[in-house]
Amino acid sequence: MKTKHQFTSLQKISILLIFFFSCGIFAQETYENSISFSKSDSNLKWSPCPDFMPEGCNIAVLQGNPTEKNTDIFFKVPANAYIPAHTHTSAERMVLIAGELEVTYEGEQSQTLKEGTYAYGPAGKPHSAKCGDSPCVLFIAFEEPIDAMPIEKD
Repeated sequence: MKTKHQFTSLQKISILLIFFFSCGIFAQETYENSISFSKSDSNLKWSPCPDFMPEGCNIAVLQGNPTEKNTDIFFKVPANAYIPAHTHTSAERMVLIAGELEVTYEGEQSQTLKEGTYAYGPAGKPHSAKCGDSPCVLFIAFEEPIDAMPIEKD
């Protein structure tokens, strides 16, 4: 009787082990494909910026959907362009890819971003910028859907 009970326990353990190992085989994860872009990649699809932005301003979506959370873009403006005061619903995580960009957040001193500089912009905080003597390309990661609302001057 003892042998029968031991055999039954061994069978149960074997069945459990087979189940767990087979789950690993059949539950294979699916991943998105990786991507990479340079600022001059011919596969980028550049679109115009909102109307209040300077002429020649363009945006290229790198990853995500601009109407949903977590989208990455390149933001490109011509040399000497002024980006008027505006806000975003989302915080921005940025890295300047090309050029030199002076950024001013309301109530703060201006900061000059050089190529490779990281900057963080809080959600809803008004800011403006001026591109230097060569075109500027800024990588921006948005947490929320992308928007830009001009600040109305009184």
